[in-house]
Amino acid sequence: MGKTGHCQHPNERETVMQKIKPCLWFDNQAEEAVNLYVSLFDNSRILNTSYYGEGSGPQEGTVLTVEFELDGVQHQALNGGPQFTFSEAISLSVTTESQEETDELWTKLTADGGEESMCGWLKDRFGLSWQIMPRQLGEMMGDPDPDKAGRVMQSMLGMRKINISELQKASDGV
Repeated sequence: MGKTGHCQHPNERETVMQKIKPCLWFDNQAEEAVNLYVSLFDNSRILNTSYYGEGSGPQEGTVLTVEFELDGVQHQALNGGPQFTFSEAISLSVTTESQEETDELWTKLTADGGEESMCGWLKDRFGLSWQIMPRQLGEMMGDPDPDKAGRVMQSMLGMRKINISELQKASDGV
């Protein structure tokens, strides 16, 4: 039984209202972007899609908003037109568990016109900035030995996509 008192299919997840959720403004690619994003992360899904009504948007029946979850965190995508675009002032930061996960996300998010940046940052083909950060980076940069942490920082500053084995070499002083 779900919280609402009705039987719940084992594969269904109950949607709990999240008080604060990021809203991502797209020109007209919200649905395409959300489809990519939910395909990349477990525990992700589209929750709701709304459409422009008669006289209220670029074309009646086109997508207005898409509400979705990425790894259980709710977001909203809005097709608001070309007036506003993304900048590096906001990004989605993803903690990865392995080099393989880091590589896979990096490859898929930079595909089809995305752009690599520095220190684990990239822009996807829609212009949204992402930080793809292996868990090990934070652990190594938080090392109580300031020399180790400093070497890791210097190594990271020279990277685009984060390379865990290179960080480990820097930490070890190799």
